[in-house]
Amino acid sequence: MAKTYSGDRETARHTMERETQQNTAAPHSQDETEQSGRDFEGHPKWHVTLSVMWAAQVFSIMGFSFVMPFIPFFVRELGVSERTVPLWAGLTGTAAGLAMSIMGPIWGWIADRYGRKSMVMRAMFGGSVVLALMGMARNVYELLLLRIIQGSITGTVPASVALVSSVVPKRRLGFSLGVMQMAVFTGGSIGPYLGGIVADRFGYRLPFGVTGALLLFGGVLVLFGAKERFVPPPPREKGEAPPLRVIFGTPGIPILLMLYMLMNLSGSFVMPIFPLLVEQIVGTPQQAASETGVLLAITGVAGAVAAASVGRWSDRFGHKRTLVLCTTIAALLCFPHYLAQTVPQLFFLRILFGLGVGGMMPAMNALVANTVPRSNIGQAYGFTTTASALGWAIGPALGGWAASILGYRAPFIIMGTLLLLVTIAQRRGLPSQPSAEGETVV
Repeated sequence: MAKTYSGDRETARHTMERETQQNTAAPHSQDETEQSGRDFEGHPKWHVTLSVMWAAQVFSIMGFSFVMPFIPFFVRELGVSERTVPLWAGLTGTAAGLAMSIMGPIWGWIADRYGRKSMVMRAMFGGSVVLALMGMARNVYELLLLRIIQGSITGTVPASVALVSSVVPKRRLGFSLGVMQMAVFTGGSIGPYLGGIVADRFGYRLPFGVTGALLLFGGVLVLFGAKERFVPPPPREKGEAPPLRVIFGTPGIPILLMLYMLMNLSGSFVMPIFPLLVEQIVGTPQQAASETGVLLAITGVAGAVAAASVGRWSDRFGHKRTLVLCTTIAALLCFPHYLAQTVPQLFFLRILFGLGVGGMMPAMNALVANTVPRSNIGQAYGFTTTASALGWAIGPALGGWAASILGYRAPFIIMGTLLLLVTIAQRRGLPSQPSAEGETVV
């Protein structure tokens, strides 16, 4: 077993060395020149693509999060008993996560062979149709089926990250992925706020149509604005290791995938519970959706600020150090949620929590992009999608089950404990990496 793992590591090292030699050699064609430029200095119009992808990601995440504040209330409206609302709300999240975990590597494999831009459009246009149909669900079983389809064909974040990672200069990778994570938090702050207001005034079905329109607009932006000039990879040489073996043979990748799963499991543990906790504190169901939207919005704003600044900071001081620090902050801020008694208290906690969460994912994505060969970047992010989606699938189900037994507050203690365990795994399991200043970051 040890011999096989050593061989995989050697294969990954030779693959990256071969790419380096090919890209530094004098190119013989325009395509080769463009490919070399993308690998080291980025696509000539990488800044245009980054700007377009930022805007498209804002609209897509705004759409997905538009319906987040009231999913448990929509489940209740579909006729399930009050006691099973958290279970069904968690199950719909689990179903989407499991479907995404299966399809993630497949879409990543297709992206590496046929282009990453087409995969972003697939996720946005497909999500537009499915989310619009959810507003027409007649019972919780139809909603569950549509959530499964959503998980199978969407995944705008990993698709967009793979596209951006393939066109930006390596020296700007942390900054660029921080910008993309800022888009996630920006859309995630605007969407719940507006969605909660619309739901309170017009009911729970209309917002799904708005979601579909927002995703459609994001897809159109990518279609006409993003620049890729994808060059298909050459046929695999005889005796060359397959991409799957190269990815998993790269030192640090297995632990990174495990951390993706654990981080998303921890983060989604209270996802179906938070709106119900807000309802419990507010006391009136009529205001719960809009109050939840405001709280999620302020979390997103804080996360966007953190992502933008932390991405640049991690390029200089090291992605591992940044990741450990941000995860620790987020973990410690979970525990006070148990004691919160008023909306202003939750408001303050969500701001601080957002500042911690905002820097976690840009650092993780930059670690992956700096570790695997760029020719396999789409498939690598496909596997991070699988790991993340498994976490998102398990987390809501466990959280909903815990809430049905322990109430709406105890899951925040469990979430904080899980994140503290994740920080220990990050510190001990991730390989040390040099910072931009040349020192080894441990």
